[in-house]
Amino acid sequence: MASTVTSERRPGYGQLLRTPGALTFLLPGFAARQPFAMLTISIVLLVQHTTGSYGSAGAVAAVTGVSMALFAPQSGKLADRFGQRAVLLPGVLVHSASGSVLIALALAGAPLWALFVAAVPTGASVPQIGPMVRARWAAKLDGSPLMSTAAAFESVTDEFTFVIGPVLATALCTGVHPAAGLITEAALTLVGGLLFASQHHTQPQPSRADGHARAEHVSALSIPGVRVLAVSFLGIGAVFGGMQVSLTAFSEEIGNPGANGLLYGIFAAGNMLAGIACGAIAWKSAPRTRLIAGYTGLTLAASGLWAMHSAVLLGGLGLIVGLCIAPALITGYTLVESLVPASARTEAFTWLTGAVALGQAGAVTVAGRLADTHGSSAGFLVPMAGTALALVTLLSLRSRLAPRSSGRTVARSGVGHRVPVAVD
Repeated sequence: MASTVTSERRPGYGQLLRTPGALTFLLPGFAARQPFAMLTISIVLLVQHTTGSYGSAGAVAAVTGVSMALFAPQSGKLADRFGQRAVLLPGVLVHSASGSVLIALALAGAPLWALFVAAVPTGASVPQIGPMVRARWAAKLDGSPLMSTAAAFESVTDEFTFVIGPVLATALCTGVHPAAGLITEAALTLVGGLLFASQHHTQPQPSRADGHARAEHVSALSIPGVRVLAVSFLGIGAVFGGMQVSLTAFSEEIGNPGANGLLYGIFAAGNMLAGIACGAIAWKSAPRTRLIAGYTGLTLAASGLWAMHSAVLLGGLGLIVGLCIAPALITGYTLVESLVPASARTEAFTWLTGAVALGQAGAVTVAGRLADTHGSSAGFLVPMAGTALALVTLLSLRSRLAPRSSGRTVARSGVGHRVPVAVD
């Protein structure tokens, strides 16, 4: 990949953080996005403890993920139209309340169908803080070279939450109480979400307030490139979900449940380190070329997980898998800026986030069943299959990821396009 890098560097993270008003939404946003990384693993650990089945635990987590995937884009669409604050305030209240109900039912030994019922509003109301922060950057830095740095910074922040969140959730569930992870997740959602919503002066202008913008508003999913990206992000979700369940099962098999948080933290740390590196490089290669290259590496790395039978080897390969995820994530979010008009970007970001959640939901279900019947090695086949299918989709539909040719969008200096690049 060295041939694709220029000798210059992007504007640095320090310059980005000095953007007026940035810290006012970044700090509460960081707290509010922690629950996204804690939710699935907290549900898996709680339900597995109360039912004794990884399959059941994965199924409940999957219902939560599917609900989030279905409702997140609608949340993004409403935020684009009515403003982020109007969506966040009721959302965090519903999420905290429904999460508390799920905890109570699980501890009471309620039947699986009752857990499914509680899981639906819990997932549907997950606040989409990451997409909302990205939309605030896009509104504040529209046309600035700092946008590409912001895209990398957001990926690093996301991955940092996936370093902290699962480790914290695992430590709480195994060291304090099986429900402690989900209790903390609900509390952080409530406090962080309300603080983030209070920063309404940095939110993008709602399209409802602009009659012209309302007339031109289109659904992000009507754009072919967004649909391709959403399918490809299912593969990233398959990695997250498959790793969470399979690493939990692997740690149980070796008689060290606490190793789960450490192994998943190593995987997430690789993701974060790669994100930091990507943010420091000004790429000349086309974004879709980088996306395909990142997915190729991710598929190859994920293909070896099932064969790792020691914690050291699994940790090492997990680190490599993590290193391959960040380039794919950053490039996917980068492409949104050139594919989607400003009036639909929050929705577009939530489609990608929802796709990750949907892929994660399917992965925890399938990996949970496989781990129950065939052991953790079988569960690790899920990330391999998910990334391989996503790669095939990208290779087949890569032409749909070309930036829009209309002057309205391409004339803008979007994320990752501050220097001329070849289309491929």
